[in-house]
Order: sequence, then C-alpha cells, then structure tokens
Amino acid sequence: MLKSFRGGVHPDDSKKYTASKPIEKAPIPDKVYIPVRQHIGAPASPIVKKGDQVKKGQLIASGDAFVSANVHSSVSGKVVDVVEYPHPSFGKCLSIVIQNDGEDEWMEGIPSSRNWNDLNEKEIIDIIREAGIVGMGGATFPAHVKLSPPPDKKIDVFILNGAECEPYLTSDYRSMLEYTDRIVAGAEIIMKSLKVERGFVGIEDNKKDAIEIMSKAFKGTNVQVVGLPTKYPQGAEKMLINVLTGREVPSGALPMDVGAVVQNVGTCIAVSDAVERGIPLIQRVTTVSGGAVKEPKNLLVRVGTTFKDVIDFCGGFRETPVKVLSGGPMMGAAESNLDVPIIKGVSGILALTEKDVNTGLESACIRCGRCLRACPMGLNPSMLSILGQNNLYEEAKEDYNLLDCVECGSCVYTCPAKRNIVQYIKYMKSENAAAAARQKAKAAKEPKKEKVLK
Repeated sequence: MLKSFRGGVHPDDSKKYTASKPIEKAPIPDKVYIPVRQHIGAPASPIVKKGDQVKKGQLIASGDAFVSANVHSSVSGKVVDVVEYPHPSFGKCLSIVIQNDGEDEWMEGIPSSRNWNDLNEKEIIDIIREAGIVGMGGATFPAHVKLSPPPDKKIDVFILNGAECEPYLTSDYRSMLEYTDRIVAGAEIIMKSLKVERGFVGIEDNKKDAIEIMSKAFKGTNVQVVGLPTKYPQGAEKMLINVLTGREVPSGALPMDVGAVVQNVGTCIAVSDAVERGIPLIQRVTTVSGGAVKEPKNLLVRVGTTFKDVIDFCGGFRETPVKVLSGGPMMGAAESNLDVPIIKGVSGILALTEKDVNTGLESACIRCGRCLRACPMGLNPSMLSILGQNNLYEEAKEDYNLLDCVECGSCVYTCPAKRNIVQYIKYMKSENAAAAARQKAKAAKEPKKEKVLK
C-alpha cells in the first residue's frame, strides 16, 4: 500500500456537478481579450498594433526572456486595441483585443503534421517554447524552462499529474477520458525531451475509470499508472513526488533537485498538439461549476473569452453568487467582475452560493494546532499568519520557511477561527519579492567600484 504524504485534508470533492459532463466546445466570442502575461516570468511584448489583421494561431506577443511565454491569437480578425484590461490574477494587464471576423482562419502553415520520433530533444523543446506552452494546472510556469534543467540536475523520472485534487474541478478527469491518445503522446514527447526512461501517472482513486483507461493506454510502456488515495493536496508536485517515488524535496529546493519533473494533463495535451500538429496554445479545457451556475459544464474554451461569455453559455446564474473564483475553492482567486478573460492557467470558474462558502468573521488564533497537523509542508501556518498581520516577513522567511508554503489552503480549511492564513502568506511573499526587486534596482544604480591594480 502507498505511503501517503503528511498532513492534508478531505474536503467534499463536489465533482458530481460535472464529472459526467463530456467536454463541449464553447462558442467563439465576438471579441477576445488576450493578456500578454499568462505565465510566471516576464510578460510577453506585443508585436501587433491596433488595426492589424491577424489569423488564428498567429504570434501576437513575444516572450523574449527565457522565463516567459509566447502569446498567440485564438481567433482570426482585427486588432481593435492594445490596452490595460482586467486580468484574473494581476488586477489589470496589457491585453490585445481582437474583433473576431467569424472566419476562424488558421495562420498559414497551421496545422501541420510531424513525426515527433524524428525530432531531437532541442527541436522538441524549441517547438514547445514557440507554442507558448505553460503549466496548465494553474501554476503557469513556462514548460520549456521546466524541460531545460541545468546540466548538473540529472532527471531520471517524469510524473504526469492526473490527481486533480481540487474540489469541483473535472477538466483533467474528462480530458483523460476523452483525449487519452493526445495525453499519452504528450507524455512520451516530454520523456524524450528529458531523456528519461521511467514515468508515473498519478490519479486519485475517486477517478477509477480514468485509472483504468490510462492504464490500458500506457500498457507496454515504461510509464506506470498509479491510483492514489484521495486526499488534498495530492496534486501538489512535491506531494506527488513523495508518494510516487519516496523522494522528499528539501526545503528551498525544486523537484529537479531530486531528479523529477512533473507536468499536468492539460500541458501534455498542449505539447502533443504543438509537436505533432504545430498548433500553439490558444485554448484549454475549463470546468464551469458551483451551486450558482444553472448548467455546470466542462468546456473547451478559446483563450481571451470572458468569464461572462462562458457563464452565459452555461445558462447564467440560478441565483446571485456570493463569490466567483478563478480555479478551485482551495487555491482559486476571487474575481471582482466577470469581464476577466480565460487565460492559459484557468482550470475552472466557480460561482458559489452562500451554502457553498464557509463564511464567518476572522478571530484571533486559538492555538488549537489543527493547521499544523493539516500542513503538508510541515510548516507552522498559525505563526505565519500572525507574522503576516504584523508585517514581519523577514522573520517569517528566515525562521518559519515562508517560501516553502505551497498555498494549498489546508490550514484555512481546518481553522475554527476562520483566519485568512493563506492571504497573509501571499501578502508576505509579495512583500518579500518587492523588497528583493528594490534591492536589485538599488544595486544596479550604484556605481561599480573599479579594481585597483597593485
């Protein structure tokens, strides 16, 4: 029997709303709003301007920095603006607004046909970079960076993350049932790019039909499909690595430090589309769910489609939601309006009723220790929240391993005082990043001292 990771919680998975709903194609909207920042790292730079005509799949913003990602048009039409626009993660972001011409015409040369077996590792990674592929589970780390570890980091295992432990979300589950061949091809392509022979697929055991289908699909390969005991946050990559390989990622380290690379189901699909057919990342599967949604669905949605357009296609609201989230209820971000667009990392849109939301006023920590028992990283969330309230982020970083927090929300789920622990932690991380940026800028302005030759 598999040894589980420490901590974790067991929320109601609430997947019943959409688990049986096949993936539908969402209507292509009249306008798309495509942010130049849909990934961790430097924003892409627009290479089109107002008035330009573009085709579907055309590069419209270039991610020139290594840790960045290209952005492509999800429709054919006319660029009507390049302007700051609401963003699901960053408040507002420079976005390219395109009026759909209704033709849905691909850029010349797309789609194409390629045999990935004829490509070498560098060619595969270059294609993935050109296609603008990022981690589709929500983290949005550029895929080409993950697949280019430093020479001193020996990768010997690839893990396909099919856990989908977030409540409500079923986009990965439905993809495993419906896009099986593309997932297998994507995993094999990634393994070739990493030069690894061994792989795992981790799927929680509340998705037994997905385990069965994926096991058949990978039969005869060096990839083992493993059913995992259902526990949140099983899908966090450090937890997944620990359960499947027995390796523990040390504090401050990355998965590559223990020889592992983890990619999401959606990322594998995008890799298959890009490498085999030349199609860049311009659409994704997104779950639309929650008690306030009239007709919950799993949708294949073009990047740049607004939340409002997607929710309207699901029949609108049966009642006014108390909260609308981008992502799942544990790690998702609350949205203030529905004009924000679907971006590469939006795995779900949840419209929650008062019954769905754990409401209540925050009170002082009662030192019950539940958050310590729940934390999968072995941290002290209670103390981190107190330090956050008091702006002591340096102490939190140095003495309480602030940066090891994966922001899974297990602490918040168990807290009887309803403390906003993760929000305090996110605030401290942002303060820490801002302080580092200020220090870097200051160092850049200081005159360099010339070496005196003796």
